Amino acid sequence: MSRIGRLPITVPGGVEVKVDGRDVSVKGPKGSLTLAVAEPIEVALEDGQLTVTRPNDINTVRALHGLTRSLINNMVVGVTEGYKKTLVIQGVGYRVVAKGKNLEFSLGYSHPITVEPPEGITFTVEKPTQLVVEGIDKQKVGEVAANIRKLRKPDPYKGKGVRYEGEQIRRKVGKAGK
Repeated sequence: MSRIGRLPITVPGGVEVKVDGRDVSVKGPKGSLTLAVAEPIEVALEDGQLTVTRPNDINTVRALHGLTRSLINNMVVGVTEGYKKTLVIQGVGYRVVAKGKNLEFSLGYSHPITVEPPEGITFTVEKPTQLVVEGIDKQKVGEVAANIRKLRKPDPYKGKGVRYEGEQIRRKVGKAGK
C-alpha cells in the first residue's frame, strides 16, 4: 500500500463530505470544493473518516492512490483553514498597490502591471512590498502566486524581484568575480 494513500482522512466538525459515485464534494465554513476521482480508485466515507483504496498494484494506479488521497485532504484543509502564500517584493521603486480587488505592480517596467484575482482568490497588501494570496483551493493559490512571481523573477546578481517569503535566492558573483 501507498504510505500516503493508506492513511485515513479525518473529517473535522462543521465539514460536510459527500461521496457520489466518482465525485467527492467537501463543504465547510470557508466554502465548498469538488473533485472527480480517477477511474480505478475508490473513496468511502464511514464513521467520520474518508478512506481511499485501490483495486490492484499497477504503477499508474499506485500513483493515483496517493495523489487522490492528498487532493481530498487538501480540500478538507482548504474549506476549514484555507491556504495562503506571502510574496515579498525587493528592489528600489518596486511596490504593489491595492486598487479595489485588483493589484497594481510597479516593477521597473515602463508601465504598471494590473493583476485581477480569479474567482475564489483574495489579495491582501500588508506593506507596499509585501502581499498575501489567499484562498481555499491549494492548487489555485499556488498557481496565482507563481504567476505573480513570474512578473519579475528574482535577479541572481542583485536579488531584485518578486519572491516567496523565506525563499533563498542563489546569488552569483558579478563581473569582477571578487
